[in-house]
Amino acid sequence: MILFVSSLVTGAATLNAQNAPEPTPEEKQMITAQQQAPSDQAYHLPPDKLAKAKTLNKIRLTLDIVGSIWGLAVLWLLLATRTAAALEQWAAGRSPRRWMQGVWFFAAFILIAFLASLPLDMIGHTVSRHYGISVQGWAGWFGDQGKSLGLALAFGLLGLLLFNWIVKVSPQRFWLLCWIVAVPLSIAGAIGEPLLEPIYNQFEPLSKNNAALVADLQKVVARTGTNIPPDRMYLMKASVKTNGLNAYVSGLGATKRIVVWDTTAGRVPNDEVMYIFGHETGHYVLHHIPKGLAASAVGMFFLFWVCAGFSRWLVARYGERWSIHEQTGPKGGIAPLATRAGFVVLLFAVSMAGFIVTPIGNTFSRYLEHQSDVYGQEAMHGLVPDPQRTAVAAFNALGEAWLEDPDPSPIVEFWLYNHPSVKNRANFAAHYDPWANGGHGEFFQK
Repeated sequence: MILFVSSLVTGAATLNAQNAPEPTPEEKQMITAQQQAPSDQAYHLPPDKLAKAKTLNKIRLTLDIVGSIWGLAVLWLLLATRTAAALEQWAAGRSPRRWMQGVWFFAAFILIAFLASLPLDMIGHTVSRHYGISVQGWAGWFGDQGKSLGLALAFGLLGLLLFNWIVKVSPQRFWLLCWIVAVPLSIAGAIGEPLLEPIYNQFEPLSKNNAALVADLQKVVARTGTNIPPDRMYLMKASVKTNGLNAYVSGLGATKRIVVWDTTAGRVPNDEVMYIFGHETGHYVLHHIPKGLAASAVGMFFLFWVCAGFSRWLVARYGERWSIHEQTGPKGGIAPLATRAGFVVLLFAVSMAGFIVTPIGNTFSRYLEHQSDVYGQEAMHGLVPDPQRTAVAAFNALGEAWLEDPDPSPIVEFWLYNHPSVKNRANFAAHYDPWANGGHGEFFQK
């Protein structure tokens, strides 16, 4: 019932936006103000797209907030309605082996979580299609959702079984052991990401049909002194799914590579792609992936410690009401948190803590992204006639393609944005010229 109401609320906002082509008086004032003071802002949108961007980003914000609350609500409802306990009893009846009971329980749990999030995901895709961001049909979209479910059942199931087993064998220090296991798993995930990406998208060597672009990108490679040969540059065929623009870095060690979307290569001038490439190169040179993993490891240490105490308090307070209590296993007693239903309490605690600390992780991410912006713009010095203009043009192209809000709320940016807003990035780029008075850059002397 709550899922239905949540879908109706978000769907109503979507339908309202679709049936309201005229901007509100406040949005008209904002459009007029932006048009009257173009020198104050480096990121601009045409009036029609500006109105769409304001409405679209209100819907995006609504979906983000509702999605976060709904994700926590689903876990709470599984506990409060004793569904988790009933599911554990159901799994116990499927097999006499405890590990196989865990397979049944967590497979069902993953399926429930998937189905619970599906309506909001469908609304999000509907909105994206309506505003021209996505061009993917429903068949392809559901195919990708099915792939995600398959990966969750393959890898997520193993992870849940592993961590549940750790809680069982060490009910007092499980948080520390879980952290010790989670750190290498995070590293493995970063290394293995490029191996999973072809499940969703098609890739080809960037040099196959973009020889001139590769030649320009090699100039950036030479300037930055990085070892990124053409065989580590890939073109992703994103145009079958989206009109958005992107390029990104992924992998570690032997799997690291840079990917440029075909929408970017096809619609953005080479000098702007060079800047985007320079930004992505900055992530390599400045070791942002290892730094991100290290920061994540530190964060998880404290997160797991806090969540262990919080989940114990929840079980002490609500355990009887949720039918979560100590059980007797073939090798002795099983602590409440180590039961299958009790483990859902731990997942709820981790999810809630993760939501609360979201601004911390996003603040660190924005810092790294800003560093790469600086690096990318400095890398363009001497390669393009006007690095400032090139960077600003690239941000405008990215912002217009994704209909990014030209003036987001500082609170929204602080809490939800893992990149600086396009407005702030473009404004910085427009005014950043460390060589103007005979100086030098932060990362390049000349």
